[in-house]
Amino acid sequence: MKYDLYIYILVMAVVTYLIRMLPLALVKKDITNPFIRSFLYYVPYACLAAMTFPAILSSTASLWSALAGFAVALAAAYFERSLIQVALLACAAVFAAEQLMRLL
Repeated sequence: MKYDLYIYILVMAVVTYLIRMLPLALVKKDITNPFIRSFLYYVPYACLAAMTFPAILSSTASLWSALAGFAVALAAAYFERSLIQVALLACAAVFAAEQLMRLL
């Protein structure tokens, strides 16, 4: 029972290492298939979105203020604002939505 945690950590480390090492060891040539190249290009963005989106929805006092901040962040990113501008505008939108809901 005492050593179970160490076994779990070791198994997770081996699995994580294999997932990262096997493609490098097995694929020696350049990948020329356009579908696979585009798939591999977008995987980091999809993983980041999958990890970030649930946190966005649960990070504020209300779902509505979270959605307001998310919408403002999407709009600012679409109009190619800098990362700091996107973050500040999203924070301002959440703050404004929270204050508006407090008044109503």
